[in-house]
Amino acid sequence: MTSPSDNHLTSSESAPWLRLERRGSAPLSSQLLNQLREGVRSGVLRTGVKLPSTRALARELDVSRPVVGEAYAQLAFEGYLHLRQGARPVVAKIVATDGAAITAAASIPQIRFDLRPAIPDLAMFPREAWLRALRSAITSMTADEFGYQDRHGNLRLREVLADYLGRVRGIATDAEQIIITSGFAESRALFCSAIEAGGARRVAVECPSYDEWTAVEAAHLERVPVEVDASGLNFEALASSGADAVFVMPAHQFPTGVVMTSARRRALVDWLREGERFALEDDYDAEFRYDVGPIGALKGLAPDRVAYAGTTSKTLAPAIRLGWFLPPAGLIDAIKSAQRRWSEGPPRIDQLALAHLIGSGAYERHVRRMRKIYRGRRDRLVTLLRDRLPQATVEGVSAGLHLTVGLPTGTDVVRLCRELADRGIAIESTARYGHPDPRSAKLLLGYGRATEGALEAAVGTLAEKLRALD
Repeated sequence: MTSPSDNHLTSSESAPWLRLERRGSAPLSSQLLNQLREGVRSGVLRTGVKLPSTRALARELDVSRPVVGEAYAQLAFEGYLHLRQGARPVVAKIVATDGAAITAAASIPQIRFDLRPAIPDLAMFPREAWLRALRSAITSMTADEFGYQDRHGNLRLREVLADYLGRVRGIATDAEQIIITSGFAESRALFCSAIEAGGARRVAVECPSYDEWTAVEAAHLERVPVEVDASGLNFEALASSGADAVFVMPAHQFPTGVVMTSARRRALVDWLREGERFALEDDYDAEFRYDVGPIGALKGLAPDRVAYAGTTSKTLAPAIRLGWFLPPAGLIDAIKSAQRRWSEGPPRIDQLALAHLIGSGAYERHVRRMRKIYRGRRDRLVTLLRDRLPQATVEGVSAGLHLTVGLPTGTDVVRLCRELADRGIAIESTARYGHPDPRSAKLLLGYGRATEGALEAAVGTLAEKLRALD
């Protein structure tokens, strides 16, 4: 192959219409992304066509594998390609509208690098292991199990979860205390319905925190924001809030990334018991702690006052739509009653498949693998920030799928996010999640879906934009 130093043009042997201008103004990654996208739109790349692997195409074009990998990942996000681990990319189905060939995702804004927080690497979903689990589930199910059974969750799944939560999260429970839900949103709605029925009127919520409060409003509860500081939920503010219940993320608060201190946890438990109050613990990503072992669940300290919720959304994928909910004994009847009113429970076949995945050890093997990958990406991102943005400060603990980054005082973080979006970098700040002072908002840099090459390019653009804002 001709060296790029001898020729400004590089083309692909398997796709001769791919031609990268090395001396052009556009980055090679942008050129490749645009040409592949146009190839699908124009019909040059037809539905079902298999593209070269990242290694093969990188070799043909004499570029690095991250350049190809980022283009493929972006095209998959936009709906142009299907990616599967260990297989070559496949061109997605084209939808014809008024004679024009487009993809179903053509209206999605162009995103070169997805650095949004709390999104796992969806391309790493363990497809083969999940297929084996589904096959085991279907072949082992009795005829009766295909009917209306186990409204509150498949018994086998609840049994393996009881074992898993005891080993991994320090929660002593049994199958009868676990309710299977379609995810955290359902668990939160059930909790709100139950505490309102028990006389609660005000619920304290961490600030910043979620940006969706439909469940609270539907239960006619008043939401009381309580500040989160470096030690977690500000207990003094909570104690004076007049709240009857509280939502907390003690193991790794989103979006700040802080861990609730042991002193705050003890004070919170005392507050719950003294006032016969309840807490909803969102344990959304406790499996991904990189510096030390994950902190034990708050539920283990006060099983009679804490409702615990976990899901597969970060460990596997949001599309699984399965979660587990462990209410206190004092709420379980009200919660089961509420669930009966609006749900027959999540898909039972998928529940049994998850039971097989956990019971076989495949679930924990996948979590261990992803923990290693995410830790590597986080470490790389921290290094890039240290080298290229020394004025930035990384906050929170070494955990999860994003970094919380403080910028120099006076930085217009909201404007910065908007300008980065114009450059194809999807990024967020704590301002979106109710940060009490938008002028001191933090950047949220997600690395769940970003390759190391994408992180490098994104941090380079971020540094450039920050210099322009000075």
